[in-house]
Amino acid sequence: MDGERICARILVLGIGNILWADEGFGVRVLETLDRAYTFPEPVTLLDGGTQGLYLLPYLEEAEGVVIVDAVDFGSPPGTVHIRADADVPAVLAARKVSLHQTGFQEILGLLALRGHTPGRIVLVGVQPEVLDDYGGGLTATVAAQIEPAARKVLAILKDEFGIVPEPRAGEGSLVTAAVARDPYETERPSAEDACRIGDARVLVRHEGDPIGSPSESNDRERVIRSDCAAIGSARALGA
Repeated sequence: MDGERICARILVLGIGNILWADEGFGVRVLETLDRAYTFPEPVTLLDGGTQGLYLLPYLEEAEGVVIVDAVDFGSPPGTVHIRADADVPAVLAARKVSLHQTGFQEILGLLALRGHTPGRIVLVGVQPEVLDDYGGGLTATVAAQIEPAARKVLAILKDEFGIVPEPRAGEGSLVTAAVARDPYETERPSAEDACRIGDARVLVRHEGDPIGSPSESNDRERVIRSDCAAIGSARALGA
């Protein structure tokens, strides 16, 4: 293996939203890698979250990219797939589970237009099980694939780029303590204190409700709005 390949600038990118259950898979895999290993200088681990176009400068500088994400492959939940190069934007276009994937497609298109497409792009994707549990952690099915996916990333780094990280002695710092997986999942408020499908104050209509037609869901919306209005009035009066 030649020196140029070993010294290539490699970006390992975890994308997704940890607030929506299995959507946070990519970030959690990177958290696991960062906690367990120290990577050499050519490698950057990046929690891309849902940053979209803000990731462009990082990708333009990379010669190789490994992406970890939750993707709808139409497989049983927890199935891990590997895709590479031209298959990556193709699978993201056909199997979107989140708006951030639309943004990432745009990034790949811009990279091509600007002549900065990385020489190698590899996607490590998991089939999600639940995506609408607001504030929830990974499902057990998907969480069980964190370590296997991390091992796949390590194998890709070694086989494709000649990169072998060293075991880490201390704690990693990729994810802040407040949103690290363990406290995030174990300290979650109850369903009574934290709505599982989003912030009740901004819920407008449930899926399937016809616009302008009264329904049980719309009645619930009116109750929510009335409660919020009452709270707002009380605060305005100094209660």
